[in-house]
Amino acid sequence: MEYSTIADELQSNGRISFETRRKFSSNAFGRMAQYDTIIHNYLKNEKLSEDFSLTFKKHSEMRYGENPHQSAAAYQTPEDRSNNILNAKMHQGKKLSYNNIMDADAALACLKEFDQTACVVVKHANPCGAAIGDDLLDVYNRAFNAASLSAFGGIIALNRICTEDVANAINNVFVEIVLAPSFDKNALTILSKKKNLRVLGIGEITKRETKLEVRNIDGEILVQENDTSILKREHLNTVTNIVPTERDLDTMIFGWKVLKHVKSNGILIVKYNVTVGVGAGQMSRVDSVEIAIRKSGNNISGSILCSDAFFPFRDSIDKISEVGIKAVIQPGGSVRDQEVINACNEHGIAMVFTGKRCFKH
Repeated sequence: MEYSTIADELQSNGRISFETRRKFSSNAFGRMAQYDTIIHNYLKNEKLSEDFSLTFKKHSEMRYGENPHQSAAAYQTPEDRSNNILNAKMHQGKKLSYNNIMDADAALACLKEFDQTACVVVKHANPCGAAIGDDLLDVYNRAFNAASLSAFGGIIALNRICTEDVANAINNVFVEIVLAPSFDKNALTILSKKKNLRVLGIGEITKRETKLEVRNIDGEILVQENDTSILKREHLNTVTNIVPTERDLDTMIFGWKVLKHVKSNGILIVKYNVTVGVGAGQMSRVDSVEIAIRKSGNNISGSILCSDAFFPFRDSIDKISEVGIKAVIQPGGSVRDQEVINACNEHGIAMVFTGKRCFKH
């Protein structure tokens, strides 16, 4: 390409134009900078280096960003072959938009929390329905029905091969994307009836790895490790007179895995390893509690409430006592912890502290 351009210009004009020289120089320095950055980061081998450099290569240009008036493109690490959204096999459907990629990546991140058969439904980067179990069709149905209204136009993420029966169920609803490790032949045939449905084969879905997250602020960036923390039984500390059952503890751990991917202030209500109601992104915790209760409908009795940070007051506990929530999992650490514990004891609610929070902004 470059040689033919130079040859054509020399033959036509007897010289190489400034514009061509500028373009070639820019390309050369860009390639050198990329190469040097990769070497620097490899040799430095530090999480948060004193000299922090990144290099990415354009994957594709979007029609627009979050809104039609915003330009956007997708970039990826050079030579990256990991199983992610940009490297997925797209079996059918329209080109992924900026919002599609953001939502699909959020769904995949949440899905990676689970070894057991799981389905996660995401809308606007928040999980609105999730379930685990043994049978994929049952898991899908429980996850979708947990928030069928919110799931309209959302993302369905599966961590097992999508089969014919699951594809038939998905075809009864409107969603933007279905992603799974792979799809059997009959499933692809069924899903192909919806031409605009984006079908993504991710490949093997493995545990989340520790990576750096980069966010822009005005003129600067913030960098942090992604949250790959794992909550285990031994981390749980029962602080109330009422002690949660073994099944309750399992459900709490399931809920915590999903809660990590809900925007703060995040409240999640779960029951029998399926989400019941989600309250996300509110400015006050009690508002998130109220939304999660409202979303739960009539299925809330006997459920468990998960909070991504401590309760600053007892008002949320008083509120959940009216709807039959039996247990709470939260980080603890408030100056009013004892007030909140006393409220749980008064209402016969079990409460467990994790000792760690899971904010997501």
